[in-house]
Amino acid sequence: MAKFHFGRSALLLSTALGALASTGAAHAQDAAAGGALDEIVVTAERRSENLQNVPVSVGVVQGDALRNLTSGGGDILELAARVPGLYAETTTGRIFPRFYIRGLGNIDFYLGASQPVSIIQDDVVLEHVVLKSNPVFDVNQVEVLRGPQGSLFGRNTTAGIIKFDTIRPTMDWQGRASASYGSYNTVTFDGGIGGPIVADKLAFRVSALYQHRDDWVDNVYSGASADGTVSPKKDAMGGFNEKDVRVQLLMTPNDTLSMLTSFHYRDYDGTSTIFHRGALVKGSNSVSAEPRTRIALDEAHNNPQAYKTYGASENIALDFGPVTLTSITAYETTKGYSRGDTDGGAAANFPVGGVPNGFGQSQGNVRDLDQLTQEVRLASNGNSAFKWQVGGMVFDSRDVTDFYQRAYFLTTAAHNPNNWVRLRNVNTSWAFFGQASYEIVPGLTLTAGGRYTEDKKSTRLVRATANAAGLSTYGGRRYVKLKGDEPSWDVSLLYALSPEVSLYARVARGFRGPTIQGRSAVFNSDFTTADSETIMSYEGGIKTSLLDNRVRFNLTGFAWKVKDIQLNGNDINGNGVLFNAKAAKAYGLEADLEARPFENLTLSAGLSLLHTEIDDANAEAQVCALNGAVVCTVENSLRTVSTAFGPVYLAKIDGNPLPNAPKYTANIAARYDLPLGNGGKAFIATDWNIQGYTNFVLYKTKEFYSKGDFEGGLKIGYTAPGGRYEIAAFARNITNEKNLKGVIENYMAAVFNEPRIIGVSLSGKL
Repeated sequence: MAKFHFGRSALLLSTALGALASTGAAHAQDAAAGGALDEIVVTAERRSENLQNVPVSVGVVQGDALRNLTSGGGDILELAARVPGLYAETTTGRIFPRFYIRGLGNIDFYLGASQPVSIIQDDVVLEHVVLKSNPVFDVNQVEVLRGPQGSLFGRNTTAGIIKFDTIRPTMDWQGRASASYGSYNTVTFDGGIGGPIVADKLAFRVSALYQHRDDWVDNVYSGASADGTVSPKKDAMGGFNEKDVRVQLLMTPNDTLSMLTSFHYRDYDGTSTIFHRGALVKGSNSVSAEPRTRIALDEAHNNPQAYKTYGASENIALDFGPVTLTSITAYETTKGYSRGDTDGGAAANFPVGGVPNGFGQSQGNVRDLDQLTQEVRLASNGNSAFKWQVGGMVFDSRDVTDFYQRAYFLTTAAHNPNNWVRLRNVNTSWAFFGQASYEIVPGLTLTAGGRYTEDKKSTRLVRATANAAGLSTYGGRRYVKLKGDEPSWDVSLLYALSPEVSLYARVARGFRGPTIQGRSAVFNSDFTTADSETIMSYEGGIKTSLLDNRVRFNLTGFAWKVKDIQLNGNDINGNGVLFNAKAAKAYGLEADLEARPFENLTLSAGLSLLHTEIDDANAEAQVCALNGAVVCTVENSLRTVSTAFGPVYLAKIDGNPLPNAPKYTANIAARYDLPLGNGGKAFIATDWNIQGYTNFVLYKTKEFYSKGDFEGGLKIGYTAPGGRYEIAAFARNITNEKNLKGVIENYMAAVFNEPRIIGVSLSGKL
């Protein structure tokens, strides 16, 4: 892991911020020589508004910036640490990203897990974890709404929202495309084209994404395999194929009616997350000795995964003059599987008493998932002092999911064809909501919103696990149903001190519905559940647009407390369980800065400072243990419980930080364009991000955390006159940092970040 300490990180950030400030001041009086920053328009409150006039903390990533980040084959996880307050990771490959905003998220890897961060793509909520992995391509803008957004966007937004808006059809011909090729035969194509079919009445846009990377990690295991895994094998895993298409049709039969129809399809296959067993040594969190490009796995057929997803939506807007009625109907479906060697290494290489130790593999299958959503919203039009909107939403998600454990896959005498379970999950929800804003006096606007939601979940065990003879000893519940109904609300004040400077304050309450963990049935254990959690959040900040709009600086301070927070850990039998802790709390600061001190130089920087804390004197979590012994260095007090399978060790977690909640993140980016005689430009661009102390589990150890991780990118190229096309060389993770991104505790296994990718890119537009 990279050794990059806080002092060095703080120096880098302060130097960058100082350079921005001094450069901006030096050129403040030469307005003619510099261009203003582009206005950023967001829809954080379901209407188009200038970012600086919205009383919500919003981080924005433009489409071109996101494509620069993903040019090396990356996916939406690339947003992590590029937006202050946002973090993302996965331990189930590209089909199961987990998001955290202001430290609040969910480390559960269960396919039915809920997350306190909602994903909204083109006004459609994507709730299931697989749907949340839908690639974002031909995108116009990403908005990260920090803090609970329950009034306008519903339950399960206690942390915030990531909102993706793709490029939509227009009545003018428009097209753009970008393609890149890099290390490991990494190929990316992201493009879209569209225009009128019937002038002013009918338009279309077709968008596509293709990503490929060759397998590049060798499986060096040369012993016997109990499930037929072929090894040793060069270039056995690590690659992927991503093929996606979206077709949109915009109909405007008259000036008052618009109908946007969208269809999308995804076909993905690749490698599930690779866990490197024994990469962590007791007493240290260094992973420098573990090779990135090879691993010894004896089972799970080199961690394959594959999913296909389809979806469609209809967005109808009817303008009545004073008001607009909007209806959004959407359907999503997916099916696929992911399989992995969960012990992260060949058991023969880790003997106990001369006997191979610690076998483990599993597979999760979504057999079928159907999500249907319907939203209706009535909103006022115009720029009067009083604005309002009301609406309602219905959500219905149903899936059939299977979980398979190791014995099912074995080809030896230990094969058990009944070592799997089938679950049927249903989640239904309805809500009605409203929001109003009023400019009390010039420059002072009060906004208030509320929502009432009923959220129901049920899980039925359709098929229980059994022994090879078909005898089941499962004694737990076979059907669980939960319901949560809660109000959400928010109140904010925005005061414009001047056209350039605004102050705002916001108070918000939100909730996340109850959750059921059914996967434990595959271990012959009862379902576990967690009741609804609720959050109270407070924030205040300043938004500025200075020096003739060549410097934009936004600063927010916040604090929140979640009651009955849903956490995920292990029980005394080692099974993953859900439970409610009494509370968790946090406070912190976020800053976003963008500057164009002169016409050809653009700079941006971001900073997040965060303190999170579990607040429950009785909360405990099982710690890292294998064969009855603690294998890591636990820094919390331990309690030993005797079970039929040996001793279990539980740690007090009161006062610990939440998992995957970095104490700080900082990012900086710069681009300089050098005008050429032919009207084109040569350019150089770079971006860097650093990450402070981040704990990966509920308890504190000397091993399961990262500190001082950083990554950087570089791009050098040429832009043709008028920006018609751009050709460049680039590098992602240019210093080839091997950062620790996650762990499997009992096996002291490590998950790494993406490798260095060096390549070339070409982009253009109509």
